[in-house]
Amino acid sequence: MAAAAVLLMALAACATPFKADVSRFATQLPAPQGQSFAIVADNPKLAGGLEFSQYASMVGDRMAKLGYTPVEDPAKATLIVRFDYGVDNGRERVRSTGVGAGAFGPWGGWGPYGGGFYGRGFYGRGFGWGGPWRYGWYDPFFDNGIQSYTIYTSGIDLKIDRAADGQRLFEGKAEAVSTSNRLQYVVPNLVEAMFTNFPGNSGETVRITVAPEKK
Repeated sequence: MAAAAVLLMALAACATPFKADVSRFATQLPAPQGQSFAIVADNPKLAGGLEFSQYASMVGDRMAKLGYTPVEDPAKATLIVRFDYGVDNGRERVRSTGVGAGAFGPWGGWGPYGGGFYGRGFYGRGFGWGGPWRYGWYDPFFDNGIQSYTIYTSGIDLKIDRAADGQRLFEGKAEAVSTSNRLQYVVPNLVEAMFTNFPGNSGETVRITVAPEKK
């Protein structure tokens, strides 16, 4: 019965939403008045890919809803939007499920947001993409009240430059720690977090809760 109770707790934790840390910096970003924009891959390895195109279209939709006008040709755009995304290879966590172990949350005592990962090479080519494809939680095992699972750090990077002179107008990063490494799940949620109250207050980091993964 005790093992069954812990298993139910593990399944409940799978549905726990993850929280995205969003940092945004803006200077001279024009208020939306129909300015045109084109989205390009900030990582050349993603350029031309169907997966990148799908996620870029989500960014484009959010930009269009703000009042900017999408164009396909960067040469005809007023603004160049550089977009990047990725997820790391994950880290295994081991937690005691015994009495006094504390809440059975997916993060344990790791403190996923302590210090953050910005500036540590997690974005761009150093994100560590291409690692083994593993789905979310491992099947829990029980050995003297010990349970094992894997957590992943995912992130997106958004930059907006003025096409005429290359002046950087906006930089934003959204990062989350979750038990899923599926880009189809984490990237749309991170895009949603990025554009929540966009462009935000320059230099401010906010934490935004995104929906749990549907099973």
